[in-house]
Amino acid sequence: MRTIQVHAPGLLTTVQDLGREGFGPMGVSPSGAADAISLRVGNRLVGNREGAAALEMTLLGGTFAFPEGAVLALTGSDFGATLDGAPVPTWTSLEARRGQTLRVGPTRSGARCYLCVHGGIDVPPFLVSASTHLLSGLGGHEGRALRKGDILKIGKANGAYRKRTVAAKALKELSPRKILRVTPGPQGDWFPESSQKIFYASTYGVTEGSNRMGLRLQGTPVPEGSGGKMITEGVSIGAVQVPSGGLPIILFVEQQTTGGYAKIANVISADLGSLGQLRPRDEIRFEPVEWETARSLLRRQEELLASGELISE
Repeated sequence: MRTIQVHAPGLLTTVQDLGREGFGPMGVSPSGAADAISLRVGNRLVGNREGAAALEMTLLGGTFAFPEGAVLALTGSDFGATLDGAPVPTWTSLEARRGQTLRVGPTRSGARCYLCVHGGIDVPPFLVSASTHLLSGLGGHEGRALRKGDILKIGKANGAYRKRTVAAKALKELSPRKILRVTPGPQGDWFPESSQKIFYASTYGVTEGSNRMGLRLQGTPVPEGSGGKMITEGVSIGAVQVPSGGLPIILFVEQQTTGGYAKIANVISADLGSLGQLRPRDEIRFEPVEWETARSLLRRQEELLASGELISE
């Protein structure tokens, strides 16, 4: 049995896959990778199915030993990783020999780095997903972030190692954005034109209070809409709520499944991965797009992920 030994866990390292869809009515948010694009591509690089479980590291990576060796890939942000002291490139598969140690440092770019291994991380599923749901303490490895001394099982491998690299053109097209494209929210028409002008013309900073539940923003407050109080309703990932005080919150992968604040906009599906790479003090803006544009952008992204343009061998 192949394993990963955790010598240092990093700031916040969890087991994540693509999440558990369909359990919102039970009050369970999807969780899953904050940057699903990086997870999917990383799994392609090591020969896994796209949704295999991997390690998600936030801002500061950990130190991991491979007693029996492993085929691995690092995707997402550049955390300056080394394998037994030798630099490890991102977006490329490589083979760790028996006993080698991977050290993943602090971020040099975005917020999250993914460690994918051939065979995936083998943990018991919770509601058909391996993802860690931190708020409930369920899923992943014992329902929590990794700790020093943890030992993770690697799933069964099939096939020999082949070096794979993401094509530069594809990587550029999939790179995270700071201008987030949005469609109108369910209560978008509650906000007068003057409020919408403020929202779309303003630059917002990501605050230190942001996490996997939501990204809290600071900047010019958006005056409240004219709709008044609303009844709590279901909410979606990427919804931009405007609470009292006017500072927007973007709901994220571990968001509450219902909410009572008006939602002025919703980040489009093609840009959700960009949310996962936002760090505290990053600055963002919002750009409105039509529904058909949002669908077209998602189609193009999915076509790229499924195409031969993505990875070279």
